[in-house]
Amino acid sequence: MVEEKKEGKEKIVNIKEKIKTEKEEGKKKSGKKEIKELLKEEFDPYKIIKYPLSTEKVIRLMESENKLVFVVERRAKKEDVKKAIKMIFKSDIDSVNVLIDRKGRKKAYVKFSKNVNAIDIATNLGLM
Repeated sequence: MVEEKKEGKEKIVNIKEKIKTEKEEGKKKSGKKEIKELLKEEFDPYKIIKYPLSTEKVIRLMESENKLVFVVERRAKKEDVKKAIKMIFKSDIDSVNVLIDRKGRKKAYVKFSKNVNAIDIATNLGLM
């Protein structure tokens, strides 16, 4: 009976060791690229900007504050979003504000400069 307990403990220890090694191997195998690595390779603005939002609130922001709202990559920073928008639309940007909503999406509120009209950009995107 004492030998059975020892064997049982050895099995548990062996199982724990296997789990640890599998976790370590899993960490090594799952090499997720950080946004910095993506930027070092080649800056692709379409990896950062996912899609524009078109809701009543966004349309009101377009008309009153000259802003557009985009859903962006969760790991992207404000500077990355600003650079991507400049590359895609070739327009000047005043500011970028980001937030993460309840659904887990990262939204970027992009305010364009006064000489660029957000409604024109939205029309080119097919939002209006």
